[in-house]
Amino acid sequence: MSATRPDNIAQSLRMQGQVYCALALLAMAVTPFLGNAPSTGGLVLLAITLLLLGIPHGALDTVFARRLYGVTNWWQWALFAVAYLVPAGLVVLLWLLAPAAFLPAFLLMSALHFSGDPAPGVPIGCRIVYGGAIIILPTVLHAGAVQELFDLLVSGDVTADLVQLLHITGWGWLGATVIAVLYMARSQRSASLELAATGALAMIATPLVAFTVFFCVMHSPRHILKTASADGASPLRLLLRSASLPTIACIVAFGAAMTWRTGVTLDARVMQSLFVGLAALTVPHMLLVDGERWRARGLH
Repeated sequence: MSATRPDNIAQSLRMQGQVYCALALLAMAVTPFLGNAPSTGGLVLLAITLLLLGIPHGALDTVFARRLYGVTNWWQWALFAVAYLVPAGLVVLLWLLAPAAFLPAFLLMSALHFSGDPAPGVPIGCRIVYGGAIIILPTVLHAGAVQELFDLLVSGDVTADLVQLLHITGWGWLGATVIAVLYMARSQRSASLELAATGALAMIATPLVAFTVFFCVMHSPRHILKTASADGASPLRLLLRSASLPTIACIVAFGAAMTWRTGVTLDARVMQSLFVGLAALTVPHMLLVDGERWRARGLH
């Protein structure tokens, strides 16, 4: 089946970006009614949202396995699973043995990965600004809340030093974001609006709400749309066909991690199970998705 026509995918990306901008605006509007840090119930709700709406895009890595490496039979899938889970396991090991290295590495890796979201034609400098916005800008006005979340992931002085560095960097990143928005405003209006929405969301909304909206409404749907376009299938059909079982496996793994981490508070268990799991899955996911993108045409 042939891939979706370029004009169709461009229209789909524009519409998805508009939905994201609208929901980002809504999230900012309700921010005054939310506390700086989510309650335990709110944290669990956000975790469930991330699992159900965020994880499925990574579960589509099976599509890349078939397309790039011709994985079809059971033993090839077994080899692929091992190759996928080994780097994921090494990330978990890094978190256990060297949390001070884990956290900044996870943030840098995430920023690089998010830089692939904008549509083709966006300059690399604007992509870098976009990728870092949701990571760095929350520390400008919500440094204390960010540190509380980081403290649930790792212990020690690393969180205070890292948040301070991000806070200092944040003001310069804010200026770069404004410049990038203005630079793209005439020739790449959709990308400009998406970056403006991401920057404003990161600055105004509480950090975990901002990340959840970004991850579930921008990053995950955009990846699904691009993958479906390349595969020549409808997004819903592709999700049902290729992402259902891996998503269920991730949810089961999250539940197992929650059971395993019994020596910490419920808030810490949720944060660690969710974000360490995301970090672990991001490494093989990036090797597949970003590796193909960089080999094919670099950063668009």
